[in-house]
Amino acid sequence: MTLGHILAIDQGTTNTKALLIDRSGRIAASASRPVSIRYPQPAWAEQDAWELWTSVVETAGECLGRAGGATLAAIGVSNQRESVVVWDRLTGEPAGPCVAWQCRRTAPFCAALRERGAECLVRQRTGLALDPLFSASKAHWLLEHIPDGFRRAADGELCIGTVDSWVLWNLTGRAVHATDLTNASRTQLLDLRRLDWDEELLELFPIPRAALPAVHPSSHIFGATVERGSIPAGVPIGALAGDSHAALFGHGVFGPGAVKATYGTGSSLMTITEGPAASAEGLSTTIAWSCAGETRYALEGNIPVTGAAVQWLGELLRLPSPAEDVARMALTVTDSAGVYVVPAFAGLAAPYWNDAARGLITGLTQGTTAAHLARAIIESIAYQVCDVFAAMERDTARTLPALLAGGGASRNDLLMQFQADILERPVVRSGGAGVSAMGAAWLAGLAVGFWRSMEELGSLPRAEDRFQPKMAAGERNRLYDGWREAAERAIGRLQHRAGKG
Repeated sequence: MTLGHILAIDQGTTNTKALLIDRSGRIAASASRPVSIRYPQPAWAEQDAWELWTSVVETAGECLGRAGGATLAAIGVSNQRESVVVWDRLTGEPAGPCVAWQCRRTAPFCAALRERGAECLVRQRTGLALDPLFSASKAHWLLEHIPDGFRRAADGELCIGTVDSWVLWNLTGRAVHATDLTNASRTQLLDLRRLDWDEELLELFPIPRAALPAVHPSSHIFGATVERGSIPAGVPIGALAGDSHAALFGHGVFGPGAVKATYGTGSSLMTITEGPAASAEGLSTTIAWSCAGETRYALEGNIPVTGAAVQWLGELLRLPSPAEDVARMALTVTDSAGVYVVPAFAGLAAPYWNDAARGLITGLTQGTTAAHLARAIIESIAYQVCDVFAAMERDTARTLPALLAGGGASRNDLLMQFQADILERPVVRSGGAGVSAMGAAWLAGLAVGFWRSMEELGSLPRAEDRFQPKMAAGERNRLYDGWREAAERAIGRLQHRAGKG
């Protein structure tokens, strides 16, 4: 028997990953399974909660099977954030779809709250814009569409939770309904300073407190498993953390001065702050992580569509392997030939926060090829990250020396080099698989004493790749100015149309 591993489960938007980590920080085994997402109406996105849970069991089982007899010291869970599940407390059956984080179906509800003057309260208490991205309006929509939903929630017959809560509920055999502070901080229902659900916000949305999970630190023994497939009974669940927060921890960012970007379906940039500082640049104030009696705060910028845009173009072009084939096509040209793609498929988030913006392609000529579009859509990821990075520098009044990169799309060397060029900063890419899962493993390991301290974690070896900026400043400025103009068109054109209509 192999003594002592942490099983890290990362339940993401498009796939579920599992890693088995030993005391040296080495990945002993890994597995991954895709999960599906539906778009039933324009700007709507939802998933099947049972499919998400099944993917966790199957991926964990495959990972453990590859390890050949590993014993588990703890389980850590990282998860796609802001997506919401409502389920029956007695039967455990989902009462509706998992409304995914990208979903904009609650935009009219959020607009109505803004008209009532609620945005200031939401910003002050939660650090978040009053936007459909976050969980509270999604939970409200689900309760509205569940028969007698509000009454059942108030009576405790229903559970409301983000994906971490849904996974925990099932891992513990329906014994524990809880979440951690990182996920709770993305709901628009948590008071960032009191670190508890806020009664005024619960009344505003309105969400019955009886249906909500208990809130704990990210590194905390939430409960123990029952036997689920190959997952044995009695394993402590030592961490829950939103994937972006877990990635920050997995990069070894334990204090201010560094910024990380997670490149996935969407992207998130996060940098630790000294406290819950308000943003003047349209960024979110959030909880970075909570561990060992310490709660760290951060500024975050969310970009809803980055890797998803690459997948979209590949599907539009009917390519056999959409994302991979787009990446290969982009390598066949040296630049985008003046083409810009603004993938505002459901508005633009940080730092623009404009729901009316829609996707736009500009700079087309008769010489434009599919390869130029492929390159432009990959470059759009770097431009959006640069927008948020610049906003973070202005907010923190400090020069951020580099960007730490992780996530699936960060495997693309073309993107990473272009990112370094547009940022005019080095990009340091995690060389290991699954930095979010690694962060969850570290947090779980601290909870059960598998590792003794963050200093010990910081000393563990980590593989990294470094991309240095190479582009001349004049060329960089010309390209970035073109992007800013394209983004303004995506916003301004829609505002003009709305004004005329």
